[in-house]
Amino acid sequence: MIKRTIIERMILAFMVFNSWSAIGGSNPWADISKPTQGSAESIGTYTAGCVKGASKLPENGEGYQVMRLSRNRVFGHPVLINFIEQLGRQTAADNLGSLLVGDLGQPRGGPTLSGHRSHQTGLDVDIWFLLSPTAAQRLLSYNEREDWGAPSVVETATDTINFKQWTPKQAQILAIAAQMPEVERIFVNASIKRELCKKFKSSTWLGKIRPWYKHDDHFHVRLKCPAGSLDCRSQEPVPSGDGCDASLDWWFSAEAKAPAKPGKPAPPPPLPERCTAVLTQ
Repeated sequence: MIKRTIIERMILAFMVFNSWSAIGGSNPWADISKPTQGSAESIGTYTAGCVKGASKLPENGEGYQVMRLSRNRVFGHPVLINFIEQLGRQTAADNLGSLLVGDLGQPRGGPTLSGHRSHQTGLDVDIWFLLSPTAAQRLLSYNEREDWGAPSVVETATDTINFKQWTPKQAQILAIAAQMPEVERIFVNASIKRELCKKFKSSTWLGKIRPWYKHDDHFHVRLKCPAGSLDCRSQEPVPSGDGCDASLDWWFSAEAKAPAKPGKPAPPPPLPERCTAVLTQ
């Protein structure tokens, strides 16, 4: 068999990972089980990028446990790993229960098989609103981590909070997370944002809490581009103010609730050329 040159392999990989979704093929990013070696760097945007030198979040830590281990989405830039561990320690110190951590990213980032477009640069993490006092007292089994579901804290039919699932502890954890300087924004269901506005209006950290579709059973933390990641591209800055204004009211309007028009899904955006080396290293 003729061996391909490094350049040929890189070109082939670039073509594959930019077209796998459109042609229905396998996703090479999901097939990789280990991160690259060397210094850490986030590359590209949160929805079209990759991460080199990622770290793996231990499945158990002070104040947290990781769920859905079979997905192998437990990797991120070291600043993300540090954020989760720090939030877990604060959660434990304040007797808020045990955080149940969902997806971080794949070993080298990139698009997932599910088509979930964020979590690509090692700077995103999903954390369940379910805080488990049971998990705080013992380690969950593998099957529990796979089978447990995160309950919604929102009555979606009425856009109201389900107070059987929502407690002040969730609000306190969101406040702790939003005040950490590395946090860029936190996505929650609009009903949760509205509830926080009732309790914490005008708080400086509240502007980082952004309403977004779904996110009624978990919150999604997104970190800022870390120092040294020169090719990391941030979102537009969070608007000034607490976000408890007309921009929040829109999420409860008929326009916001209108069903999406059927159509062909847009193709995934191309990844930065540097991600070729991350994939093939």
